[in-house]
Amino acid sequence: MSYEALDYIVANADALRDGAQESDSIGRLTDDTADVLRQSGIIRLLQRKKYNGFEAHPREFSESVMKLASVYGSAGWVGGIVGVHPWQLAFADPKVQDEVLGENSDTWQASPYMPGGIAVPVEGGYRMNGRWQFSSGTDHCDWIFLGAIVGDEDGQPLMPPVGLHVILPRSDYQIVEDSWEVMGLRGTGSKDIVVKDAFIPDYRVMNAQDVIDGTAAQKYGVTETLYKMPWSTMFPLGITSATIGICEGVLAAGIAYQRERIGSTGTPVRDDPYVLHALGEAAAEIDAARQQLLSNVDRIWDLVDAGKEIDFELRAQVRRNQVRSAWRAVRAADEVFDRAGGNALRLDNPLQRFWRDAHCGLHHAIHVSSTPYHGSAMASLGVDVPNGPLRVMI
Repeated sequence: MSYEALDYIVANADALRDGAQESDSIGRLTDDTADVLRQSGIIRLLQRKKYNGFEAHPREFSESVMKLASVYGSAGWVGGIVGVHPWQLAFADPKVQDEVLGENSDTWQASPYMPGGIAVPVEGGYRMNGRWQFSSGTDHCDWIFLGAIVGDEDGQPLMPPVGLHVILPRSDYQIVEDSWEVMGLRGTGSKDIVVKDAFIPDYRVMNAQDVIDGTAAQKYGVTETLYKMPWSTMFPLGITSATIGICEGVLAAGIAYQRERIGSTGTPVRDDPYVLHALGEAAAEIDAARQQLLSNVDRIWDLVDAGKEIDFELRAQVRRNQVRSAWRAVRAADEVFDRAGGNALRLDNPLQRFWRDAHCGLHHAIHVSSTPYHGSAMASLGVDVPNGPLRVMI
């Protein structure tokens, strides 16, 4: 592991911080901030070497995203989400890989995967319409992965539903401006996407279930350990890494702010045992969340690399731990913020932005705890987990 991206982020941390306020103000990363991400190579960490990627260990990707998010949350969020897409593209049809990355290996791909569209089969592919929310970093992307459901000739979903991941060029979809007015992660520019009567050829379509269970990677003879990793381990990785990294930003900003602060009782915070205890406990919890996420991905990597099968029970455990690590970090960040006094609320204090961003990160669907906890517990008891919500994203 070379950590070139992480080193570049550290070296350019001041530039990232300087661009944070403007990015939040305009509701997307500034071009300069996006250029820092592009130059760092963070979006190419999981990309195939054939297309000037690093094929890095996912641990390196996770740690780089955490560092980026600890400097500026929205930048880390875009790095984590957009950075996962080259990983999936690596086991798509080679023809679409060449279309996306053949001429420019720095071409970014957006998402989301929520099934916001109906794709109707036609000769040679599908005709699709729909609207999607939460397309992070989309202003800086030229292609997109979108979730869809197969429909009949009247545009009604087939039953039982058949999910697709479709890949479209920028010319085939519209970004809805002014669709990202939110309290946090403002710089991510996670705007709405609209597709109207677009034709998607078959080779740009992936069956969602084949992606999730690994069949898609097998179809094209992928042999690298990286691209045989379970989707349920890799897809959440960038999102949760960003959330934990933002919480590390809360901790760093909180400590910097408290260093010379006089508390409400007139006692310097450095002499207040109650605040110091809270800061110490929060630091330990955030670090535990970090280690839990990293050990997750290390464990799965080692098993996949050894040729072992990753069964549902283990995938469910990994999702459970991934979700828990995010909640653990954000709850610890609350302890830091809650003891920072009234001036922490001021908009010129970076602490409040990190805190808002952390809570917004927890609202991503990948961090909903109910079904992963439920499904994991059932599997551990040897109970057959039925198809449906308890198996979604596992």
